[in-house]
Amino acid sequence: MLESKARWRLGAGDEAVAGQLCDALGIDPLLARLLVLRGISSVPEAEQFLSGGSGHFHDPFLMEGMETAVSRIRSALSSGEKIRVYGDYDADGVSSTALMAHLLRGLGANFDTYIPHRVKEGYGLNKGAVDLAKEQGVSLIITVDTGVSAVEEVAYIQELGMDVIVTDHHEPPGTLPQPLALINPKKETCPYPFKGLAGVGVALKLAQGLLGRLPEELLEIAAIGTVADLMPLHDENRLIVKLGLERMRKSAYPGLRALMDVSGVDRSGVNATHIGFSLAPRINASGRLEHASTALKLLVTEDEAEAVSIAEELDLLNKERQFIVDELTGLAKAAVQEEQDGALKRGETPKNFLVVSGEKWNVGVVGIVASRLVDTYYRPTIVLSIDPDTGMAKGSARSIAGFDMYQALTHCADLLDHYGGHQAAAGMSLRRENIAEFERRLNVLAGEWLSAEDFIPLLAVDAECSLSEVPLECIEELEKLAPFGVGNPAPKILFSGLRLDEIKLMGRERQHLKLVLTDAAAEIAAGVEAVGFGKGWLGSLMTPQAPVDIVGELSVNEWNGVRKPQLMLQDLRIPALQVFDWRGKPAARVGEDLAALGERLAALPGRGSARPPALVLFGEEDRAPGAGGRPAGPVWRCLPDGSLAADNEAARELQFPEMTDIVLCTAPRSLAQLERALAQADGIRRCYAVFADPVPQDGGAMPTRDQFKAVYASVRQQGMWDLRNPALLQSFSRRSGLSAAMISFVLDVFEELGFIEKAGGVVRPVAAPSKRDLTTSRKYQERLSRAEVDRVCVYTSAKELSDWIAGCRSSQQLSSAQPT
Repeated sequence: MLESKARWRLGAGDEAVAGQLCDALGIDPLLARLLVLRGISSVPEAEQFLSGGSGHFHDPFLMEGMETAVSRIRSALSSGEKIRVYGDYDADGVSSTALMAHLLRGLGANFDTYIPHRVKEGYGLNKGAVDLAKEQGVSLIITVDTGVSAVEEVAYIQELGMDVIVTDHHEPPGTLPQPLALINPKKETCPYPFKGLAGVGVALKLAQGLLGRLPEELLEIAAIGTVADLMPLHDENRLIVKLGLERMRKSAYPGLRALMDVSGVDRSGVNATHIGFSLAPRINASGRLEHASTALKLLVTEDEAEAVSIAEELDLLNKERQFIVDELTGLAKAAVQEEQDGALKRGETPKNFLVVSGEKWNVGVVGIVASRLVDTYYRPTIVLSIDPDTGMAKGSARSIAGFDMYQALTHCADLLDHYGGHQAAAGMSLRRENIAEFERRLNVLAGEWLSAEDFIPLLAVDAECSLSEVPLECIEELEKLAPFGVGNPAPKILFSGLRLDEIKLMGRERQHLKLVLTDAAAEIAAGVEAVGFGKGWLGSLMTPQAPVDIVGELSVNEWNGVRKPQLMLQDLRIPALQVFDWRGKPAARVGEDLAALGERLAALPGRGSARPPALVLFGEEDRAPGAGGRPAGPVWRCLPDGSLAADNEAARELQFPEMTDIVLCTAPRSLAQLERALAQADGIRRCYAVFADPVPQDGGAMPTRDQFKAVYASVRQQGMWDLRNPALLQSFSRRSGLSAAMISFVLDVFEELGFIEKAGGVVRPVAAPSKRDLTTSRKYQERLSRAEVDRVCVYTSAKELSDWIAGCRSSQQLSSAQPT
């Protein structure tokens, strides 16, 4: 048994509407169902969604402030005034600045660009940069992806006699700045029909207003920022990315061509995932580690050689960024784990909101670290970097579904020097002495706003299918739903009742998982592969042939000209008890594997407290595996009557019925003892069979009654056996097929029953023995019991052992469910 990481919620659509779309458009039934789940219920809507096109963009002049902004910029163009585009250092801000640079260059403007330094200046407008603009003769400042919160800075610009146009997409605060024009579709008074544009999307609308047409040549730049800033791919965003990707495949920009090449992205197949995970991180690396002007230069250059050089520089910066992120993530996780361990020891509940801080942490990557912590712990998270000289802390926040981060920061505004962002992510700065109270308030809000269920991720599943319902042609048709991303995710399909035929690990560090799955019910001969990137750690928690339910994204795997369906694994669950065959492993290896198992169990998604593996011993002298003489976990000793006694302090702090992972370290003395131990494992999900006793001689077999008779008849016939004569035993062994050890056992049983006498190595039959059944012998019963144990615990195949333990648990559960 293995629980899913997330709660699965299966979408429900109107099947009748889906049928109408299927018939009218001649599309696959699954595609029609997925359209309905995306809120598309009419044929015209479906045709528009599937085809897209530049004709579906809204009029830019529906955006409040657009007419004023366009008029002022045209005036500046005609009079040759100096314009400064003021951007931001993330991928959205850089692409917004680049888009405006291409626009103004094409219009012959007198302009330049300015992006503040992330560490030295921080986010947004600042008075130092404003002073510099004044000194350099700027008369008009146009902000992109920033400015909606800059009340004082905008006023200062105007005091110095310059005009300012603010274009932004962030959440407007209660008090707005008063520039010449404030263009933000999220303003309460703005009638623009689509509120979800990225900063670069707002810049694109300004370009559309200035040119009087949609600047299709700028769409690939706009697509970068839209995807990178995790904007919902609805409405105009979907069109921006869809059309932008089409142009990007034959990009007119040397910088984008070079960036795709250095990222290992096939230009002809570039998609939104490539933007999010390959291109945007390299653009962001510039602003995170040095200055975003490097990335900006890449996006605006017209020189091929310069583009290649800059792209290679960004690639190196991204590698450095990855190293720093890994290092800080390790420090942050250690801090969280220490806090959680301390809370458990104090009998407290771990915190619902994570705030982690460190001195001189790289401010440029704390947002990525926060995202990593959310992935691991699924808690709203803030990571802060503290400047020990000034006592100021700057940080980034990442949220989970159901918790509005911007509103939470607004509740704590009196503790913050600055903050901004939206529901899912935000940035802030505050004084070091305010961090503790800041964390306390956020935890109170998380406790009030979130339920226990909210701390388990929710995975929206679009449909449930069998493998036979998604042939290659269907998967290819689903690509019409692309581009995929926030708000328009790749379809998640549930496949239930599959069988795990193969479990493989891939990658240099074996960090990726590949499964071969068979739909046993449909008797599909060829298995379908499922790939889970970064999920290699799950491999050791699964057993071959186990039943499994999979949620995956459908894709096409092409290799050597062969195309076949493939699942990109999102989540899985194994609904049945799993038995892992660890028999025959050396003791040292068992200890190592148990230590690794404990770490993996601690990393499992939380549906209750993580518990270490429970070690079970069956004999008084048995010792638990471990390292340095210390057991690898809590130990219980199973007594002859089947009761369990805690054998170390770790076990005394836990309850055996609550343990999920049971390790049968040594062989039981009887099957009844094993059955009684398993009967008490109410919470068992995975069982690890070690049975580390040595294999008995003669395979633990029991002589037959005929073999008993043959030994007795030979002793009586000869009148005595001299066991000191090896030739006698060898001769009888050859004739009977019994080993010397087996013959010795038979003689011991006869002696116990009074059939023979032993003296000085000589065996003689008793003249008139009492009639007794073999089964009344204690030695016979012990050997019989051991033979039964060996039959199950030693000589079964892995599948037979698994079936026996699973059957034992099933019969126990059935018995306990019977009415009394």
